[in-house]
Amino acid sequence: MRSFDLLLVLVFLVSMEGLVHGQSPSLRINFYQKTCPNAEQIAHDIVWKRVAKNNALPAKFIRMHFHDCFVRGCDGSVLLNSTANSTAEKDSIPNLSLSGFDVIDEVKSAIEKACPGIVSCSDIVALAARDSVAYQFKKPLWSVPTGRRDGTVSLASEVFTNIPSPFSNFTTLVQNFANKGLDVKDLVVLSGAHTIGIGHCNLFSNRLYNFTGKGDADPSLNAKYASFLKTKCTSQSDTTTTVPMDPTSSVSFDTHYYTILTQNKGLFQSDAALLTDKHSGNLVVKMLDSNTFFEDFGIAMKKMGNIGVLTGNAGEIRKKCSVVGS
Repeated sequence: MRSFDLLLVLVFLVSMEGLVHGQSPSLRINFYQKTCPNAEQIAHDIVWKRVAKNNALPAKFIRMHFHDCFVRGCDGSVLLNSTANSTAEKDSIPNLSLSGFDVIDEVKSAIEKACPGIVSCSDIVALAARDSVAYQFKKPLWSVPTGRRDGTVSLASEVFTNIPSPFSNFTTLVQNFANKGLDVKDLVVLSGAHTIGIGHCNLFSNRLYNFTGKGDADPSLNAKYASFLKTKCTSQSDTTTTVPMDPTSSVSFDTHYYTILTQNKGLFQSDAALLTDKHSGNLVVKMLDSNTFFEDFGIAMKKMGNIGVLTGNAGEIRKKCSVVGS
């Protein structure tokens, strides 16, 4: 084989390796190595400092990254504030419980001081998700290719049609994920993020009090667990009370989510839905192995982090994450 042909083959194999492991050809590891070499360390240090004081942040940052990527792609649009003429994503009902924006702003401010106008807010969100989970293990579970740019549009009206609902059945969930280039395995693995964090009563209390509109409970929900949940969520109209999504280890990133799923203790309909399909159910069992889950979760997060990314000259680099053109 001629050397030129061999070079082409090598370039192809390298690019395919990146795609197989969830890396967009438009993004790359250490994107800011020359333009802002300390950017990732600055983000890491601030996020770890904050997580040390607030162990709820990992769940919040994974959710923020997920909600950002599923609407208009991973472009930081979830960070934008509403304006007089437009209601932004963060003010839509599914996003009203998002938090952690102050930490993103702190990271952005510190990086701007080091390297003005270089690092995108969308990359900071992706790094915060990775680094916040890493705190528990004192090492990252996945790498984050960077190079995203920030979007300039954020519409509350687009959230409901793109963010998967906790009331969704399996068919709907699969379609939601397929619309973003994600498959059933990604659905099962990313759902494992529910091993940390909380759920609001109104997002699952229909399973306790009025599942089919006849004042009945969801028969697929563990009866003993349902009785416990009723002591926390005393009515279907309760919109303020929260309960852990993983009742015994809600701040530990582990495989216990899959353990409780197999016991029919998944909190949301969308959790229970993973057991209604044979392939999905088999994947749930495989995720009981922590090594398998951690590896696959990292791959799925990198794949999710590629959804609809803006690169090159598209979008912008915001100086303030909540304001377009800042």
